[in-house]
Amino acid sequence: MFFAALSYENPHNENLHSEPPMIDSTTQHKAKVASLPAEELKAIETFYRAFEGKPELLDDAVAADWQDIPLAPGQIAGRDGMKPLIADFGAAFPDAKVTIHEIISAPGRAAVRAVISGTHEGEWFGIAPTGKTCQLAIHEFHHIANGRLTHTWHLEDWFGWLNQVGAWPATQQESTR
Repeated sequence: MFFAALSYENPHNENLHSEPPMIDSTTQHKAKVASLPAEELKAIETFYRAFEGKPELLDDAVAADWQDIPLAPGQIAGRDGMKPLIADFGAAFPDAKVTIHEIISAPGRAAVRAVISGTHEGEWFGIAPTGKTCQLAIHEFHHIANGRLTHTWHLEDWFGWLNQVGAWPATQQESTR
């Protein structure tokens, strides 16, 4: 199986052992993804822009019967089941921004390592707004067909987020309830 990762132009011979440049969903970038067709890269970038408070972008990025694996508690399957979660996330983190650090691809597949950052200004997971700026690491694997994501397997660092907003670890009193 052929895999390709992001490749970067290095005109100034920068230190290649540091963190690679990030793909910011709101700015232009010089990163090129080898072996990932342009329409698949566009679907991936559009998918992550949706999480910046634009759930309607899912219509352009994922198939109507897209499978989000695993589903969140109470989430309905398909892209229409994800839209309310994105809207709620946008209300809790109105300045949410997704930064893609890396994409590794094979034909019809892509793995993404990214971070969602934002300020906790609304209730999320039953936790009252804290006003704290947080970062949530995400790792996702996508299947892609006809320029749309068909399946996404995802893993987020929610324990890290709970720690950043001061909700983890639970206090002794809370843990005895």
